[in-house]
Amino acid sequence: MKRRLTPALLAIAVALNCTQSRRMGPRPQGPDPANMVPARARTIYREMGLMIDTARMPLVASLRFLPGSTPESTVAIFGLSLANRVLNFRRDENGGLVAGYHVELTLRQDTAVVRQVVRDETVRVGTQPETLRRDESIVFQQILTVPSGVYTVGLVVRDRSSPAYAETKVVDTVPRIETPGLSTPLLIYQGAGRARRGTLPQLVMNPRAATPFDTDTARWYVEAYELPRGTRIAARVVDLDSVELWRDTLTLGEGPLATLRFGIKPGVLPPGRAEFQVQAVGGTARATAPFLVAFSDLWAVHRFDETVDVLRYFARQAAITKLKAAPRTGRAAAWQAFYAATDSAPRTPRHEPLERYFRRVDVANQRYADPGAPGWKTDRGEVFITLGEPDQAFEVPGRTAPGIRWEYSDLHVTLAFQDDDGWGKYHLTLQSRAEYERVLAQVRGAP
Repeated sequence: MKRRLTPALLAIAVALNCTQSRRMGPRPQGPDPANMVPARARTIYREMGLMIDTARMPLVASLRFLPGSTPESTVAIFGLSLANRVLNFRRDENGGLVAGYHVELTLRQDTAVVRQVVRDETVRVGTQPETLRRDESIVFQQILTVPSGVYTVGLVVRDRSSPAYAETKVVDTVPRIETPGLSTPLLIYQGAGRARRGTLPQLVMNPRAATPFDTDTARWYVEAYELPRGTRIAARVVDLDSVELWRDTLTLGEGPLATLRFGIKPGVLPPGRAEFQVQAVGGTARATAPFLVAFSDLWAVHRFDETVDVLRYFARQAAITKLKAAPRTGRAAAWQAFYAATDSAPRTPRHEPLERYFRRVDVANQRYADPGAPGWKTDRGEVFITLGEPDQAFEVPGRTAPGIRWEYSDLHVTLAFQDDDGWGKYHLTLQSRAEYERVLAQVRGAP
């Protein structure tokens, strides 16, 4: 897994002049929106107050706020997250791969347009596989200053070389940020922020407010206004069950605007929704922000018990049993112990076994969903997650119960799946289930 901030892979949107380009050939079938931002992730993003559109051109966007130069003004930071796959890339005259998109952001009060941003952007990548990325690979950002108040925020995004487009609208309140106090915490990719209120912050926000569980430090940016030098600011992360997962305290420097940066290392937080909270120790100033610890850009869970459930096929079942038995107040410690115990290469920045496992969960969800269950809970999903890609897969015709067979040459096993009711609910036959359990025990080293 490559870091998100590799310049060639994460396009921070800027205006570029693009030479005339030509088509690469027939446009491949567009992505299945359900595979780009699945229903579970859509629900979570909406509950976090984000803007999404998955019906036409999958995207996630958000607005975050800091105080402006006067009490009546607010700095609004708009961020938009896209995947390369949703755009139509073409070869330019130099042989490079180029795609363009158009963004219209409108803030209205009643029928009056208060602010409107219209921008055309260009994305360049080096290889064709990069054009097929499904994860967040493009971040568009616009910073503007607006009066506080209630706004209807409209967003339109169009692919400049295909009919693909997205449109979404929300009602949002641009707050009047009082001082002394604390800003809403911002989850960012990078940036120094700012030293005074009259300037725009130098940072790149995380539009999805989502951080991977294993590869990147979660970077939080907080501003403090007119609080005394030496004030201690306590930060903590709590999950949806109000269980504290992490805590740290920093001390303010001098000035009417002081900045704080909190970092949470990979492996500290379990996947799931959480809230980042900051508060002045001994004072009343406080602020919160929702965020998501994700094990995938394509799949998400709400709570700790859902994370444990998704790990039901993980090879180290003894470690999963300990994780499942953890008391509520011991969740963070249990996850960190599990993370350390199952990392096959602790000197590397990644947790390869979990990364491989969750990648297979992603693929299973995309390929093997049936009308009654997500792909990872189906029989084919289970076998794929535990044994991997079959060496051969072929259909077995049948008038009453059509079937599919998967062959694993190295394991010397062929597994049969049947669809008894004709609704696409393929399940392992009884004989194949027994054979699968035998092979699974062998793969896991069980007696």
